[in-house]
Amino acid sequence: MHPTHRRPRTAPAARTRPRPFAIAAGLLAATTVLAACGPSISGGSDDGAGGSGTTSADPDRLQAPTGSPSGEITIWDRSGDLFEVFDAVIDDFNTVYPDVVVHHEAVDIDAKLQNTLITETDVPDGVFLDDAKVAGYADYLWDLGDVLAPYVDDIAPQKVDVNSLDGGIYGVPFDLDPGLLFYNATALEAAGVDATQIETYDDLLDAARQYQEAVPDSKPIHLEQSAFLGQLQLEMYASQLGTSIADENGELRLDSDAYRQILGWLDTVQSEGLGTRAEYLSPSDVGPLEDGRQVFYPWAIWFSFAPEQQLTQTTGDWRAMPLPAWEEGGARSGAMGGSSFVLPKAGENADLAWLFYEFLMYDEAGYSAVWGPNDTYPNGLATSIPAYLPAADPSAPLFGPVAGLGDQDLWTTAVEAGAQIPGGAPTPSWWAGAVDYLGTDVQRMLDGELTPDQVIEQATADIQSNLVDRQ
Repeated sequence: MHPTHRRPRTAPAARTRPRPFAIAAGLLAATTVLAACGPSISGGSDDGAGGSGTTSADPDRLQAPTGSPSGEITIWDRSGDLFEVFDAVIDDFNTVYPDVVVHHEAVDIDAKLQNTLITETDVPDGVFLDDAKVAGYADYLWDLGDVLAPYVDDIAPQKVDVNSLDGGIYGVPFDLDPGLLFYNATALEAAGVDATQIETYDDLLDAARQYQEAVPDSKPIHLEQSAFLGQLQLEMYASQLGTSIADENGELRLDSDAYRQILGWLDTVQSEGLGTRAEYLSPSDVGPLEDGRQVFYPWAIWFSFAPEQQLTQTTGDWRAMPLPAWEEGGARSGAMGGSSFVLPKAGENADLAWLFYEFLMYDEAGYSAVWGPNDTYPNGLATSIPAYLPAADPSAPLFGPVAGLGDQDLWTTAVEAGAQIPGGAPTPSWWAGAVDYLGTDVQRMLDGELTPDQVIEQATADIQSNLVDRQ
């Protein structure tokens, strides 16, 4: 996905069990209203004019329309490049469903969705949403377990897991965002460093030391200086090890050997002077990237945007490879970011909206139009890969070689890396709030003020008392 849709995220919709909208103390009254009113639980339209007239045995589980679906749906997406991509697919959708009218609207979803669901006024039938926010809205979304049943075994497990809560699936997975190691192949070759031999994070340290010996003023590895993105990157590393800040029940699990290993490695990069501290693609980041002082960038696939459009001096010099493993034979990728589509229960024709998303994600014509060459991306959408495995065939690329990466076949690299991402867990409602503690403490560690153990001890205590216990 294009980084304008990816960074930085605003606070995810807060959630408490069983009601999701206790986003802040100031919204307590609104939460009470929600608990009293509750969403509509009708199975889409049942009047025959809109939707299929189908009903569900379980009122929380959406059923697909049958017969000749007809009606109108309202779909919310963010403005920008992806809006244009999705907008262009509507004509293709209407070749299959000519009687379904799609009203596609560019909306500030973070600003409008919560209040719209609370008031049940003009509720859209489908919404584009960060994975990190799906669980927060789950009580007011359709459980998509029945409609996804024909596809779920072919969807990346990590995407199914982050959309799952209490046995239900609340999002139609859109993209998979595998972490990759981007590297300046030209600079490394000139320094006599063979990046292709990097298989573990210890190998990456050795390669960075070797590069620094050849280029003394370099600090080869990117160290993220934004507390928010630094925490997001930390979670990418944790994803490789099959863990995350909270488990499937929302219980904090930061105090673990996995996080000690990751923080210890970051501390080593900093203490040995091997890292460039800078915010993602800020001027202080771009400068060292362009002049060869920063040559390793462990990040999500959407960093491919940088050598394509922003790193004008070194475009074509960069390449991507799977992330190093934390131990030999370990996973070579982790998830960093991601989005899905959700269908509010109060939407009038959510069942028809399901048809739209089913076409986009699981019909070859639909996913080919999204990721393949189009008016917005003539070479295809190369900043993510499909979460639907039949669409992510290494031998059938949907986007072409990436010029900024020296015409590398990024599709195959990313698809093979994505297949190694371990399963995940729903993002807790307090994830963004944790940045004030974990994200900040990681930065203090990189400043030399805290040890890895102190980060874990302090952040665990603060998150537990200030965020988890207050839900």
